[in-house]
Amino acid sequence: MKNRIITISREFGSGGRTIGKEVADMLGIPCYDSELIHQIAQESGFADSYVKDTSEDAKVTVMGFALTPRTFGKTNDDYLWEVQEKVISELAEKGPCVIVGRCADYILREKADCLTVFIHANMNYRAKRIVEIYGERAESPEHRLKEKDKRRAAYHRFYTDMKWGYAQNYHISLDSGILGIEKCVDILQKLF
Repeated sequence: MKNRIITISREFGSGGRTIGKEVADMLGIPCYDSELIHQIAQESGFADSYVKDTSEDAKVTVMGFALTPRTFGKTNDDYLWEVQEKVISELAEKGPCVIVGRCADYILREKADCLTVFIHANMNYRAKRIVEIYGERAESPEHRLKEKDKRRAAYHRFYTDMKWGYAQNYHISLDSGILGIEKCVDILQKLF
């Protein structure tokens, strides 16, 4: 029997993590975000901070070829990807849940009944939000947003060969800046 899973990919500062947690709370199911980092760290033997940082590292490419130590064999990143796939698959098999980030949409594409979601918003909304909620510096938050999104997109592309944020790769894409966090939560809860 397949389980119902919601995977949430999101632009930095769009509120995707908050939306995921609130949807899970409303549905009475687990939400995996930072808990996922901890589980991957435990299984891999790496520190939580290493797992968190490595999973967003963009792989530098030249003409489509990755410039990583992979040329010489499996890298720590490759090992973490394998552990991440295993942990996400096991969590999905346990029962309904919400999984934020970590390419869960791709990992579970054939393993579970998933609703794949992408949360986005305009730059002004996200800049204001990361300053107010995350305590980012008020000067030039746009640079931080662009850099973080660029790294997420590169990581997603490197391991999935799919374009991150491209509407055709998701069942639904929601603009949290226009709809608001609560409306996004309401929509996803009704689609579950």
